[in-house]
Amino acid sequence: MAYTGKLPTSADIWLEADGVKVAVVQSYHVTAARPSRAVEAFGQAEPVATIRGASQYTLELTRLYATDSAIRDGISFYNLSDFSLVVCKPDRRVIYSGCQWSRLEESAEVGGMALEKVQITAARRIEAAW
Repeated sequence: MAYTGKLPTSADIWLEADGVKVAVVQSYHVTAARPSRAVEAFGQAEPVATIRGASQYTLELTRLYATDSAIRDGISFYNLSDFSLVVCKPDRRVIYSGCQWSRLEESAEVGGMALEKVQITAARRIEAAW
């Protein structure tokens, strides 16, 4: 998908499972954390260094709608694991991969499949230029 010069819409934020788009997402919010710990040395009053831990990504997604093909294939968001969130920005694409959901809030209309809010944890964040 090439960037078209428009502002991002829900068509530019989606979930992929096994390389297939399974849902579009209206909006997202990400919290990145990287814990660190102090390295203390015997006889020193202050830490001598800090060691950074692995980055952790928690994402809150709002209004997920399953794609038509995902609905035909009988996708269940409850069974979804090891998926990716793709976010297209004007100058790059950001991919959160190795995702697992930790909280789902569901609401649905007749004939549709929608999740109101989903919280996921991602193992990795990758940026790719267009």
